Amino acid sequence: MLAILRKEINSFFSSPIGYLVVAIFLLLNGLFLWLFKGEFNILDYGFADLSSFFLIAPWVLVFLIPAVTMRSFSDEKKQGTLELLLTKPISHLKIVLGKYLGAFILIITALLPTLLYVYTVNQLGNPVGNLDMGSTWGSYFGLLFLVASYTAIGVFASTLSDNQIVAFIIAVFLCFLFYIGFEGMADFMASDFIEQLGISYHFKSMSRGVIDTRNIIYFISITIFFLMLTKLNLTKED
Repeated sequence: MLAILRKEINSFFSSPIGYLVVAIFLLLNGLFLWLFKGEFNILDYGFADLSSFFLIAPWVLVFLIPAVTMRSFSDEKKQGTLELLLTKPISHLKIVLGKYLGAFILIITALLPTLLYVYTVNQLGNPVGNLDMGSTWGSYFGLLFLVASYTAIGVFASTLSDNQIVAFIIAVFLCFLFYIGFEGMADFMASDFIEQLGISYHFKSMSRGVIDTRNIIYFISITIFFLMLTKLNLTKED
């Protein structure tokens, strides 16, 4: 598993892919938070608050994570190396985890520089240090689990086709469905239960700064579910 993980990370950073992912994520968030006029601009908001970032980030990641994961298995299929990989003396689960963790670490690398936002907004507050740190760290914690779920969905989607664009579209659709789709269906059907099936409900709950084990269990369950589906698809390929 570690060999596959190292291979994935090296492939990301030995090509422009890894650097582009980090740059695009930071650029898009930076433009909306600091330059573009509007409701997301922190400087125009009037409060020492990072809620704008935590509203934008999940939407940016809906597209960014599928762009990272679309090549995980679809590229192996297209090049005909998947069969060779499956014949190696390593379990299918370890292959899946190696691919998954490689993409997960890359996205976390893109998130780390945003911690500078915390320092900046904390310093801009009047008085200095007026930032609600409980809500901020709760939101980061939620974002970490959201990334874990999106990545698992993206890796699963990459097993469904040998075409990276098709894998990207499927992953975007599934991420969109799980993030906001269930919330939309819940509004239409007036059902709290359906709303609780969505990622957005649990992410918003964690963003309040209260770490509820039900939210953690939900994210872990989504992640494990899609990783198991990925493993099942690999077993079919074998």
